[in-house]
Amino acid sequence: MLLTGTLKREAGNKMGQKPKIAIFGGGTGLSVLLRGLKHKPVDITAIVTVADDGGSSGRLRNELKIPPPGDIRNVLAALSDVEPLVEDLFQHRFNKGNDLTGHSLGNLILAAMTNITGDFFHAVTEMSKVLNVRGKVLPAANASVVLHAEMEDGRVVSGESTIPEYGQRIKRVFLTPEHIDPLPETIDVIREADLIIIGPGSLYTSILPNLLVPKIGEEVVKAPAKKVYICNVMTQPGETLHYTAADHVKALNQHMGCGFIDTILVNSEDIPDEIKRKYEMESARPVDFDIEELKAMGLEVIRDQIVTYKNDVIRHDTHKVASLLVDLLKE
Repeated sequence: MLLTGTLKREAGNKMGQKPKIAIFGGGTGLSVLLRGLKHKPVDITAIVTVADDGGSSGRLRNELKIPPPGDIRNVLAALSDVEPLVEDLFQHRFNKGNDLTGHSLGNLILAAMTNITGDFFHAVTEMSKVLNVRGKVLPAANASVVLHAEMEDGRVVSGESTIPEYGQRIKRVFLTPEHIDPLPETIDVIREADLIIIGPGSLYTSILPNLLVPKIGEEVVKAPAKKVYICNVMTQPGETLHYTAADHVKALNQHMGCGFIDTILVNSEDIPDEIKRKYEMESARPVDFDIEELKAMGLEVIRDQIVTYKNDVIRHDTHKVASLLVDLLKE
């Protein structure tokens, strides 16, 4: 399966084309990764979830009946090549005014552009031009979706922002409406990719909502490109409490109906005790990277020091991870 991707890549490189990378995710993790990857000689397409229903995004989604713009806004900002002041303006969040409080200017601009252009996809495309985005940003669908989780106790909880608050182990997640069309551009990107990256990001509320859009998951599974999962460094309360790295992969496989990940990227660095204590207060702990089990599942395991710390918050080291991913294209 990977041979086809290799041949495609060699043919493309001979023609002077940049290798094509498709990245699935949402939230902070995806934006952090893209800030490093945009400086590499690769053709990036970020496919971003449209299941968000909290905060400014949720308000605009409900009031204007548009897909939630927040995750898209963060990705556009991460891939932008503009003066820092312009990016700061796009990311500015109002803290005064009854109706404006909590809204980000970028969300409002995307909402206005959706109204002007007639649909969300074209709004994102036009904003990409304004922000001089390096690469492409595609919403997973051109309409809002609602994320639901069936818990192990049998209850179904609805809403991306509500699911982690329930506090029970998740059995599976699914989307409504069931019949929603992916963008044709997304399908083309998946088929033409030389490398498909999944994560980092919240497993059930950022990553899987992309893959569960009809046809997207199927296309990812059968795509010839190598699929790389960037595993989270810490567990997430309400989503992946006590999960090992293998548990993360098993959840992806269960939802796709088969094993489809080729490579997993995990952290090899011990987390400082003071940072672990801070995360423990929020019921989060370092993910156990059970290397032997991952290998037994047929995965190539790449371990490296891939984290940084800022204000006691753990983030993936954007430049280190980007370099490791580009190295995979050379194999």
